[in-house]
Amino acid sequence: MFNPKLFDILRQYSFRQFGRDLMAGVIVGIVALPLAVAFAIASGVSPEKGLFTAVIAGFIISALGGSRVQIGGPTGAFIVIVYGIVQVHGLAGLIAATFMAGCMLIIMGFSKLGSIIKFIPYPLIIGFTSGIALIIFSSQFKDAFGLPITNLPADFSGKWQSYWHHINKVNWYALGVTLFTIAVGLLWPTITRKFPGSLIAISATAWLVHVLHLPVETIGDRFGAISYGFPSLSKPGLNFASIQKLIQPAFTIALLGAIESLLSAVVADGMTGDEHDSNTELIAQGTANIFSSLFGGIPATGAIARTATNIKNGGRTPVAGLMHAITLLVIILFAGKLVTYIPMATLAGILIIVAYNMSEWETFVSMLKGSRKDAAVLLITFVLTTLVDLSVAIEIGMVLAGFLFMRTMIQLTNVKWLTAKTSIPDYTLSVDEVEGIAINKHVEVFEIRGPLFFGAVYKFKDAMKLVESPPKILIIRMRQVPMIDATGLKAIEEFYKEATHRGTKIILSEVKSEQVMEALKNARLLFKIGKANVTVTFDDAIRRCKTIFPDHHI
Repeated sequence: MFNPKLFDILRQYSFRQFGRDLMAGVIVGIVALPLAVAFAIASGVSPEKGLFTAVIAGFIISALGGSRVQIGGPTGAFIVIVYGIVQVHGLAGLIAATFMAGCMLIIMGFSKLGSIIKFIPYPLIIGFTSGIALIIFSSQFKDAFGLPITNLPADFSGKWQSYWHHINKVNWYALGVTLFTIAVGLLWPTITRKFPGSLIAISATAWLVHVLHLPVETIGDRFGAISYGFPSLSKPGLNFASIQKLIQPAFTIALLGAIESLLSAVVADGMTGDEHDSNTELIAQGTANIFSSLFGGIPATGAIARTATNIKNGGRTPVAGLMHAITLLVIILFAGKLVTYIPMATLAGILIIVAYNMSEWETFVSMLKGSRKDAAVLLITFVLTTLVDLSVAIEIGMVLAGFLFMRTMIQLTNVKWLTAKTSIPDYTLSVDEVEGIAINKHVEVFEIRGPLFFGAVYKFKDAMKLVESPPKILIIRMRQVPMIDATGLKAIEEFYKEATHRGTKIILSEVKSEQVMEALKNARLLFKIGKANVTVTFDDAIRRCKTIFPDHHI
């Protein structure tokens, strides 16, 4: 159930691997520094909260996680939901929601819901991920252009209206810093991937702005002096009223954290050939979020980009993740004051690159050209995420995906009348396909193909109405029925009662699915219809007909 990878690794850990993990951890720690600051500020909280979240949650995720190489911390996916919670419920509400989300993730893990990602349609994931990317880009437009907007609206359309009204007040120095950051971020990987381009951009722009006294807002200008002492432990203020208000955003944090962490773990498995323990991973993610909230931090999850960086630099055990957290802590404690010199325009450029990478626009476009159902889920989730709310987008997207899937299943279900109007004097044995063949004038054969569930039951009922005069025996072939639900069982039971009242015997032929047979037993239908009248083969059904009504009796 709960089996952290670190415990297994330490039994056969080598000094040589420690060297590789240490190097990877230091590199990832340096990569994580600007991202943690940027994500925190974009989420509406102070920079140090992002940094200490990366340290605390990152350490716990590596120490207790079900993946060997997962790197955890604050991510861009949480920006939208965290910003919304802070605006409505304040920082105390965010801490409480993060704590609740952590508890939910632990419950998911112990409930063995680690396969949750399999139940989330891919178009829905791309829809809300692309929507989040667009919102992140929109939220950075102010700092990227240095616009003097004091109260930026929280909603998407309000932001762009405000931008339009202030577009003539662009700070060209800030725009230059932003463009330089984007250029470095995009071009630096072509030179080397050993050192993050974001840190190069931060160092260069902070130095230029400070030395040349450029009129560009910095973190220090906006937030003032920042305290980098390790945060003290505090408990979240939870009561019944706050739980009621925060249950929906907390669930969104938990679901988003589960999806992103498990997606990251799956990607990591593909890169390393390893196999993660999804339930252990969820428990670790939950524990990390609980402790992050207790120290005043923000939500955290597995980070795909940082995990990939870890793998590419030789990290192969959770020790690399621990080193990443320790590296961040050392930087914070000994060089944390330098963070105040970072220009806001530089962070905007970094987040614009993050938004571009998150958007997966190529997948988005290709999915629009594919199935109409997938395109519908994609667009609706994308639009709702952007214009309404991420929670609403996930809920409606899941419901829509469920309805479209049900519609597909209904289309796969078919109930067909196989026997012809004319008859022959005797039964036909060993018949596999009996369409168009009359077995006997007193025997009718129908076949159900596909799942018999509540959405497709009407097809069964409509087909049964085709029987104009009650036959002596009605064979219902079920060889291609993989499952049946309570509504399907009810329909068969009602038809059985009606047929019995009209003097017709029912035979269920070729019941091969274990689920269908078990359902018939549990609903007592096997007893009512008679075990002898539920056959494994069509030949058995024909023989049963001869047993019930020999030829000379018909």
